[in-house]
Amino acid sequence: MHHISIRTANIYRAITFYEQLGFNVSERFTTGYTLACWMEGMGGRIELIQIPEPKPAPDAFADLHYVGYYHLSFDVTEQSGDLPTYLNHLQELFADNAQEDSENFQPLVVLLEPTQQQIGNRIYEVAFIADTDGLPIEIIRVLTTLGD
Repeated sequence: MHHISIRTANIYRAITFYEQLGFNVSERFTTGYTLACWMEGMGGRIELIQIPEPKPAPDAFADLHYVGYYHLSFDVTEQSGDLPTYLNHLQELFADNAQEDSENFQPLVVLLEPTQQQIGNRIYEVAFIADTDGLPIEIIRVLTTLGD
């Protein structure tokens, strides 16, 4: 896959959000009518596109009848010993930055606290956070592989 594209109400806030997750802007450009960029990190690439006169995003996390792309998922198995510690670190980072610059930084919104989920022969730690437009992002970590 080349990249995932995200439409955002405020590209500067979105860039700030994804930088705190470990992404870096690799290219800045326009789509002909608006600002855009590519950001790389967490093993992938995202494209942010600022939308003039945006409408609120649907609540893909809480609306059980929502149909469409649901979330991005980032695997932090290599970066973290456990998901609660990783999430606490993110919350502190976001809170500290929001105190210094509330215009560009926002506190982290946690949609689902870390929980365990078995998929196939693996048990994962899973949590969900929201980006600056309320879009859900899954943070996932392999806890154990059964049978190993």
